[in-house]
Amino acid sequence: MNQPIKPLNFLIKGLLLFLLFNLVIAAWQPGVGQFSLYNALYPGRERLPFGENPRQSYNLSLFNLDAMFASHIIAGTPKADDEFRIIIIGDSSVWGTLLKPEETLAGQLNEASLNACGRNVRAYNLGYPTISLTKDVMMLSYGMQYDPDLVIWMTTLEAFPLAKQTSTPLVAHNAEKARELASNYGLRVEANDSNFETKSYWQKTFVGDRRSWADLIRLQIYGVMWASTGIDQFYPANYERAQTDLEADESYHNLTAPLNEDALALNALETGFRVAGDTPMILVNEPMLISLGANSDIRYNFFYPRWAYDEYRKMMFNLSEQNGWAYVDLWDVVPANEFTNSAIHLTPAGEKLLAENLAPYILENCK
Repeated sequence: MNQPIKPLNFLIKGLLLFLLFNLVIAAWQPGVGQFSLYNALYPGRERLPFGENPRQSYNLSLFNLDAMFASHIIAGTPKADDEFRIIIIGDSSVWGTLLKPEETLAGQLNEASLNACGRNVRAYNLGYPTISLTKDVMMLSYGMQYDPDLVIWMTTLEAFPLAKQTSTPLVAHNAEKARELASNYGLRVEANDSNFETKSYWQKTFVGDRRSWADLIRLQIYGVMWASTGIDQFYPANYERAQTDLEADESYHNLTAPLNEDALALNALETGFRVAGDTPMILVNEPMLISLGANSDIRYNFFYPRWAYDEYRKMMFNLSEQNGWAYVDLWDVVPANEFTNSAIHLTPAGEKLLAENLAPYILENCK
């Protein structure tokens, strides 16, 4: 004889199972980001996921590094015997704001069909749209698992101020990774940095961390649209061009001349080279807009007063010579009309010019 179902008992058992599930998730913290439909059901992305308007870009920003890299084409591309693999790290100029994947620096290098050390150059775009050396080191440390033959680190002075290192959301939400870099490579961060997002036990449960789980699922769903359209960011019909008429203002992040190295994250720069280890790395001072507009005798562009940037360039040359770093200064190789909505964002033609100027240094640094 069948026992009648008791709704109350059924509800209580269901709640207990759900509670148990949450406790297990909080204690175990499974690396679910490593499981991805990208590179399996549909192609990997040409650049790391980032987006502020998912419905238009078929993309979104999230903070799970496992999920981000699992969605990237590099995670699903075994290194061929004849491949000379390059990973490129840096900010939004590397990621490619307003550019299609094939128009970015990585895309342009791949289109150039370069041959280094008798192998075919294949560049992978691991740039991410925030400006912070510490963020770059974090991306580099993750990217090294894909066995690059060369690292290209695109950077600029705006990535150096100490105040910017852990305030970028990707670093703030990956405190354990930052602490790991501190322990293993000497990255200078405070273990209890006030910018770090520390989750309570409750926030580690499925319910408490439901936003992160939802983002993981949404990233997989948007992969369908990415695969069918190739679109991974919103391209506006019109946008405001980078500012060329500037304020008569010599200030820069509350710093004064001469540029104080103690106020800059030089340790993060050094850490990056330690993370790269025996893999050759080219440090590149990326191109920027040099204004000829109002007050351009005081400021190069929106970001930089002339005094700060000029001292930065001298500092970089000296540091590179002292440490034996491969350093390339390409700050002025792109004319002002080949910048888009920022003093560091290039047009496709600007990226092509950058790739052409960078290519000889790639061939010099192959092993």
